[in-house]
Amino acid sequence: MKLLAETNINNKRSIREHVYTAIKTQILKLELEPGRKISEKDIGETLQVSRTPIREAFLKLEQEELLEIYPQRGTFVSRINLDQVEEARFMRENIERGIVRLACEQFPEDYFIQLETNITMQKLFDEKKNFTRLYELDDQFHQILFDGCKKSRTWAILQQMNTHFNRVRALRTSLGMKWDFIINQHEQIFNLIKSRDVDLVEKVITEHLQVVVFEKAVLKEKYPNYFK
Repeated sequence: MKLLAETNINNKRSIREHVYTAIKTQILKLELEPGRKISEKDIGETLQVSRTPIREAFLKLEQEELLEIYPQRGTFVSRINLDQVEEARFMRENIERGIVRLACEQFPEDYFIQLETNITMQKLFDEKKNFTRLYELDDQFHQILFDGCKKSRTWAILQQMNTHFNRVRALRTSLGMKWDFIINQHEQIFNLIKSRDVDLVEKVITEHLQVVVFEKAVLKEKYPNYFK
């Protein structure tokens, strides 16, 4: 009986995590666009689950400021908060400057191979104009840097802060951003770490993470209803 009870608990937890992850992914990829009203009923029909795990997911996503719940009015996908975008960018810039410094001191060879493979894949998917895959590979490139410096938990914490920042990145992708420029910067970062040029790699990673600063005005003009 105990094993059966534990199995039921694990199943419920699995369903709850699946629902939460599915809704969050749709928000971050802008499949559920900022400002959109959503309901437990509609989500339940889409995901084929009961309302209980959806309600729990809504509350968790509200805590993460991705949903706004108003009694009597409904639940809405939160609009992008540019103050939070800038705060996340500021954190990433300063932490990643530290990461590339560490990488210049000591970075395992197998992680260099992972970075090189990642850049090769970026070039391939840039040719194919597969922007969804490029977005994922962009994230993966930076995660490899953190993992290689034994700072995987730092990366995970940053992702919790990056929700509004990542939605801006998704918007940039939808505008057909110049991926060759981003890929070139990734290649520069790789080569500078290889050659242990601390000062120059810090400069390049800073410029790399400040690109979004110059694009915010363009994005806000094109998608005014997506921003607070």
